[in-house]
Amino acid sequence: MDEKGVDLVIFKKSAMIGEKNGVSYMNGKVSLQGFSMNVYSYLIDGVLIDTGARSLHKYFESFIDHADFDQVLITHHHEDHTGCAAYIEKTKKTPIYINEKSINICTDKADYPFYRKAFWGIRMPFHTHPTPTIFQSRNATWDVIDTPGHAFDHQSFLNRETGQLFTGDLFVQVHTKLLLSNESIPTIIQSLEKVLSFDFNEVICQHAGFVNDGRIQIQKKLDYLVSIQQEVMELNKIGYSASEICGKLFPKKYPIIKLSRGEWDSLHIVNSILNESIIQNDH
Repeated sequence: MDEKGVDLVIFKKSAMIGEKNGVSYMNGKVSLQGFSMNVYSYLIDGVLIDTGARSLHKYFESFIDHADFDQVLITHHHEDHTGCAAYIEKTKKTPIYINEKSINICTDKADYPFYRKAFWGIRMPFHTHPTPTIFQSRNATWDVIDTPGHAFDHQSFLNRETGQLFTGDLFVQVHTKLLLSNESIPTIIQSLEKVLSFDFNEVICQHAGFVNDGRIQIQKKLDYLVSIQQEVMELNKIGYSASEICGKLFPKKYPIIKLSRGEWDSLHIVNSILNESIIQNDH
């Protein structure tokens, strides 16, 4: 099936709207044969954080239509976070901000694998402004924290007044078992260390939602990834290959590996760690 067949794939789609701790949200889900993915858009103090996926546009666009906001902040350029940005540009005329590194990506035609277009839809081009390092909402000052690793342009947003940290895809879960081919465990470790240097009391994730004991969970994820990094290096040092290390540490084969044709794989965890080690040794 080619891209023209995106809408012919039978998906189950659902959404849930709610409010917690002063934050309104829309959580959309796409499911196919027992496999599902979800994504959140958040609204607080006149700021919309991420826009949801175009495949779920009827849910996210309704949320956007009824939302009271005067600026949009996007954590990174991936299509499940930017899918309804073009709709906002067309209907709301409010400024949209994203890391300046990905402004050109947003104005271009969507370029990502077919399975992602099938799940999340085809993101339409839209125009953005570069996110400042600090910005103001109606009643708060926010820090914009560069947190690459999942994506080169990934940023997290901290509301200084409420202590709420919107982490995009930095957290998701404690025990990472799979990675996109262009993600980096060493870089994610650095980003987790960076956010822990800030004063926050709540973690709000674009996939996990409102994370209980958020700072503790961020620390747990950091500790887990550091331990995985150490195990990979130790096994490599005694002669295990990358594929052998992967089989030893991550024996389970997840459906997304086959579905994505390897764009998602546990092997990318191992390779990102070993590749970083090679770069450091070269310097």
